[in-house]
Amino acid sequence: MTRIVAISGSRSGASTTRAALRVALGAAADVGAETDLIDLGRVELPLYHPDEDEQGDSERLTRRVREADGVLVGTPVYHGSYSSTFKNFHDFCGSEEYEDTAVGLLATAGGGSYGGTLEHLRSTFRNVHAWTVPHEVGIRGASSEIDEEGRIRDGDLRRRTEQLGRVVTEHAERMRE
Repeated sequence: MTRIVAISGSRSGASTTRAALRVALGAAADVGAETDLIDLGRVELPLYHPDEDEQGDSERLTRRVREADGVLVGTPVYHGSYSSTFKNFHDFCGSEEYEDTAVGLLATAGGGSYGGTLEHLRSTFRNVHAWTVPHEVGIRGASSEIDEEGRIRDGDLRRRTEQLGRVVTEHAERMRE
């Protein structure tokens, strides 16, 4: 069975990033994937230190990524880039975790701009030998687009988010062959 893990780079309790990733994971599960969510706001992960092998939950979390066939990455937009929470976790990971892995990108913006964030993510994943799928999702005004129950209000945006989960699953399956 194809394993898809989502990584939420938000620390917010009412995270629109986490909610959108759950929509994408639901679509991945609908096409037969086994799914998992790493919520970085709820783990013990101190600042990355290159002289220490394991810190906090780092080994357990990186193993979950390494064992995945596909990864969905979501982050809120901070200053035109991704969150420090995601960056810190990403520093624990390398090509061992992502090589030959299909990765789908998702960014949630409080305002209207998410393009730089998606570009920064693509660049960092390229450097750890991941294969980012061409389909990606940016959500402008995310707090207005995602309700309190985690549902995406706009039908087109919901379909694009679901498609992200399906596309990552499809490419992960192809890469396993």
